Amino acid sequence: MPKATLNRSGCESPPAPHKYSRPATGRCTLLTPCCLPWDSGVDFTSVVGPAIAGPKLTFVLCSFSSVTFPLDLTKTRLQVQGEAAARGSGAAAGQAVPYRGMLRTAAGVVQEEGLLKLWQGATPAVYRHIVYSGVRMVAYEHLRDSVLGRAEDESFPFWKAVVGGMSAGAIGQFFASPTDLVKVQMQMEGKRKLEGKPLRFRGVHHAFMKILSEGGIRGLWAGWVPNVQRAALVNMGDLTTYDSVKHFLLLNTPLTDNSLTHSIASGCSGLVAAVLGTPADVVKTRIMNQPRDKQGRGLLYKSSTDCLIQTVQGEGFMSLYKGFIPTWMRMAPWSLVFWLTYEQIRRICGVSSF
Repeated sequence: MPKATLNRSGCESPPAPHKYSRPATGRCTLLTPCCLPWDSGVDFTSVVGPAIAGPKLTFVLCSFSSVTFPLDLTKTRLQVQGEAAARGSGAAAGQAVPYRGMLRTAAGVVQEEGLLKLWQGATPAVYRHIVYSGVRMVAYEHLRDSVLGRAEDESFPFWKAVVGGMSAGAIGQFFASPTDLVKVQMQMEGKRKLEGKPLRFRGVHHAFMKILSEGGIRGLWAGWVPNVQRAALVNMGDLTTYDSVKHFLLLNTPLTDNSLTHSIASGCSGLVAAVLGTPADVVKTRIMNQPRDKQGRGLLYKSSTDCLIQTVQGEGFMSLYKGFIPTWMRMAPWSLVFWLTYEQIRRICGVSSF
């Protein structure tokens, strides 16, 4: 164990760099050395870093999410337009709904339901970000630094980044799934009203309590399988791409660990996440929005695989990318804001770079 020495003021100086700390030529230093139990043999930055940055980051992301939320609602409406299974079942949801595109869909919501309806479901969306973003970041860094482990040169192999990203996304989304369920169902309330159907919820609290009373605890996790699958793919695109591109640039180009590098990596991660996640997002939205019987079983789809097959057979392969444009338009700036803010908050707090 490295020994501390006395400095000129008579105080203990921090010991020599711990064996788990990153070299000075790497990406950044650890937390203030005297804050860590050096003889524990644990890299605390994988947990302490996200925990310190979390509250500040959550505030920024929730604010940004509220601004871009109309894109999310437009995406959800597009994903259920022309639903073949609904047409086949004779449900009102499938009666001659025109595929209007992103702009006409958004304009239609404003004209038919009112401007504020573009933010319907924003509250559970904020709840989701608090749970999902916090859990996935802590999980990924813990998997990367303590479970999967880096190579001797401090690089993180791509296959490990894929495993870590998908696992972290799946864990985070599983915990956040009830909030996603409420968000999707509230986003469709305006459409139900136009179709002459009774509204299901009076607000967020009523939505949670009604789902809980009708389906029990399991009811809150309805559709969690496609939801987790979608999150795993999105995070393979987001976390894995950002981590891999950033460190590729640092190791193979003259770029340093600064905002330019973070912006390039986040731009790549937003695009890849949208491409990989949209098909699973379409399946997730349709399963969560489908009507259910008294036992909580879906009336249109038996499983995510059944939904995927019916969608492709009834509407064609490209139907899996309904809502891609608003998805990417929301995800790209969100990814940029997320990673730039996250990296800067870590730097200000004295935590190592991601």
